[in-house]
Amino acid sequence: MESNISTSATVSKFADDTKLANPVATDDDIKNMQDDINHLQVWAETWQMRYNADKCAVMHFGHQKQHHTYHMGETELKETNEEKDLGVLISNTLKVSSQCATEAKKGIRALGLIKRNFAFRSRDIILKLFKSLVRPHLDYAMQAWSPHMEKDKKVIEKVQARATKLIPSIQHLTYEERLRRLNLTTMEKRRERGDIIQTYRIMNQIDRINPDTLFQKADYQGTRGHSQKLAKSRSRLDTRKYFYSQRVVENWNKLPESAIQSPTLLCFKQELSKLGF
Repeated sequence: MESNISTSATVSKFADDTKLANPVATDDDIKNMQDDINHLQVWAETWQMRYNADKCAVMHFGHQKQHHTYHMGETELKETNEEKDLGVLISNTLKVSSQCATEAKKGIRALGLIKRNFAFRSRDIILKLFKSLVRPHLDYAMQAWSPHMEKDKKVIEKVQARATKLIPSIQHLTYEERLRRLNLTTMEKRRERGDIIQTYRIMNQIDRINPDTLFQKADYQGTRGHSQKLAKSRSRLDTRKYFYSQRVVENWNKLPESAIQSPTLLCFKQELSKLGF
């Protein structure tokens, strides 16, 4: 498929989902994009795996985006401002408020189910139900949509706060005290830990992701810290500044060499716990 696609384009495939990305700034870029769509259509028809053009859409990113109309065969592709990609809502502004609200609603619905069906709400029961039915919604693909705006953080945090209030013996306590009693961290702290663990997985090739596609190694390692320090690139917009590969750098670089050199993922997680993550 990729042999006929322009060199500036990127094709991503997962199961029956295909995404084509291309930088578009000139008329030639627009032509290249349409040509690439045509090549995808020809490939699909050749292999009898035709795309449903009515379900395909175009999303434009950037402040100077070119709003051009594209076609797949005779069908004009609709333009969309928000699309779900593997369970994550992606908007053309790259803001995550919709995703945060959606996952928070799922968590609250799960809490409502628990409240209606469990009259006896001991500490152990509520914790197990929260971790198995509620928190997965707040954790799913978090590296892709971790919020940086306070209003979005609060939306996620309130779900855990409501969950801890389901336990009668501690519901009168402050949120911080309830977390301490339950040996839980804030969701924000949990996201930080998740970022660091994901970085370890990538840097150690546990996940099949080339680290160079996400991270930039620091030119100067210095004598303090560890031997796998990363560098931040300049960010003009907050969208880039708080992207996973940028926001994790500071916490990753703070880790001691003993943690970085952990032989297994389990050992690494244990080291993080000792360090307060």
